[in-house]
Amino acid sequence: MQQHNSSVNNSSSSTCHLCYSSHMEKNAIDAKRGEVDHEMKLVHDSSLDYKGRVPLRDSTGSWKASFFIIAIEFSERLSYFGIATSLVLYLTKIIHQDLKTAVRNVNYWTGVTTLMPLFGGFLADAFLGRYTTVIASCIVYLLGLILLSLSWFLPGLKPCDDRNTCAEPRRIHEVVFFLAIYLISVGTGGHKPSLESFGADQFDDDHVVERRQKMSFFNWWNCGLCSGLILGVTLIVYVQDHVNWGAADVILTLVMAFSLIIFLLGRKSYRYRAPMGSPLTPMLQVLVAAISKRKLPYPSNPNELYELSKSNNNNNNGRFLGHTKKLKFLDKAAIIENGGNIAEKQSPWKLASVTKVEEMKLIINMIPIWVFTLPFGICAAQTSTFFIKQGVIMDRTVAKGFQIPPASMFTLAAIGMIISVAFYDKILVPLLRRLTGNERGINILQRIGFGMVFSIVTMVIAAVVENKRLHYVEMNPLKGSLTMSAFWLAPQFLIIGIGDGFTLVGLQEYFYDQVPDSMRSLGIALYLSVIGAANFLSSWLITMVDHVTGKTGKSWIGKDLNTSRLDKFYGLLAVITTLNLFLFVFFACRYSYKNVQKVVVADCGEEKSDNGDGVGTMV
Repeated sequence: MQQHNSSVNNSSSSTCHLCYSSHMEKNAIDAKRGEVDHEMKLVHDSSLDYKGRVPLRDSTGSWKASFFIIAIEFSERLSYFGIATSLVLYLTKIIHQDLKTAVRNVNYWTGVTTLMPLFGGFLADAFLGRYTTVIASCIVYLLGLILLSLSWFLPGLKPCDDRNTCAEPRRIHEVVFFLAIYLISVGTGGHKPSLESFGADQFDDDHVVERRQKMSFFNWWNCGLCSGLILGVTLIVYVQDHVNWGAADVILTLVMAFSLIIFLLGRKSYRYRAPMGSPLTPMLQVLVAAISKRKLPYPSNPNELYELSKSNNNNNNGRFLGHTKKLKFLDKAAIIENGGNIAEKQSPWKLASVTKVEEMKLIINMIPIWVFTLPFGICAAQTSTFFIKQGVIMDRTVAKGFQIPPASMFTLAAIGMIISVAFYDKILVPLLRRLTGNERGINILQRIGFGMVFSIVTMVIAAVVENKRLHYVEMNPLKGSLTMSAFWLAPQFLIIGIGDGFTLVGLQEYFYDQVPDSMRSLGIALYLSVIGAANFLSSWLITMVDHVTGKTGKSWIGKDLNTSRLDKFYGLLAVITTLNLFLFVFFACRYSYKNVQKVVVADCGEEKSDNGDGVGTMV
């Protein structure tokens, strides 16, 4: 009996022990699951919230933050295009410059405006941070707009002594006017690269849903941009034509100030990234290390090249780049000398990691892509100069005698861009994802190349339309092309806008995505520099064409459009762009995309990435 009781007690004790152990294990699993759930609510991509903490996913970033950012981009583009599309008219009507000088000055200003972001992007990435750079550049932008308004209203700065037009404006007005628009250039230089990259920073690349949202972000960013453009070339241009230039400048100043306030209101919902120092120093270190070890033999196995351990990769937050076979000379920077015992202690000027070497390769591989997108930019430069000037001397009358302002024709380019972006994002990408298995639908360079085809078509149509306009001038010298409807220009504006939706948006995504993580603002600046350099090239090309054709006979670029042969100039651009497309395709087919090796813990429940642009994992 005692034995039986003892057995029962032992059995009960064992059962209690098992229950207790099971309960402890369940609590441990629940606690671990709670930690995992908590970790999933946080964003671990090196970003911080406004208090400097790891941000919560639900309350920061994503679309909730991006709407504030797109709002200020809308107002900046409203101001920029309200000025840019009418600048050639202001220079010819108010400053009284001839056509060649005015077009050259517009191209110079546009070139400076789109090259300044290289400096602004560098400051944002290296020292100031993107958020601070946006605010500082908006203040400079506002100063330019205020000065522009004062140049029209202050008696001492007005172009003329009275309201009547004068044969030549005051010198002080010219000085203040150009100072104002170049202040706007400086403001744009910090604003454009910092704001767009700051907007893209609101999405986590390592989160499946947010990664796809980021791909759509660039599309809808450009829809916001085009909305500002449309208002800029309709409402603002109407005020310039029917009230005065100063009233339009005041409106732009007020809108910019209001949007800056809106941007500041979103401060708590943003995800911030700290500046990481000069992004150019690591590239220089790779180059110096490779040259110093140029006589060393290549290792038989690429795995023998030096790479940082996970614990020492704080700057990249676990993001490594896989080794590629191109530009092998640079691999020598990652060769470990002295048996590898003191690799971690060697100077970065003597030993670079594989990731740093691959970042250097990324920048070098971008050079031909950057170069062979310039002709597209040259074609786009014609829309704000010659295309607008053509509209001035054509019949712009619509219902009941209302005349459309010449710069408002640019609205068609914006509409074309909105249509192509919406079609691409909502119809083409989902369809192509199913067909190709690529998360983007098609890769970025395919999108860019497809848009280039539209620029060729645009120049061919523009040449045909201009030839027809000159025929009208020849048939009726007194009225010239005023009997020809300006809506003949509609196809070329619309088609170049559709091309912009593929090529320009693709370039934004390409330069943001393919640069090293520490150079995101500079990446957007590289995209803008394509437009800037293209404007300078356009001015140079106009000068060369004028010089060469003037020597052999009648110049293609005369004092006005009726004495010019823009049809031949447009034909030349079509030929250049066609030849360039073949070169672009050649290099695009051989391009190696960024090969990110993200160090993560395997999660069976996470959706598999089908990026297709070289993203892998190391578990």
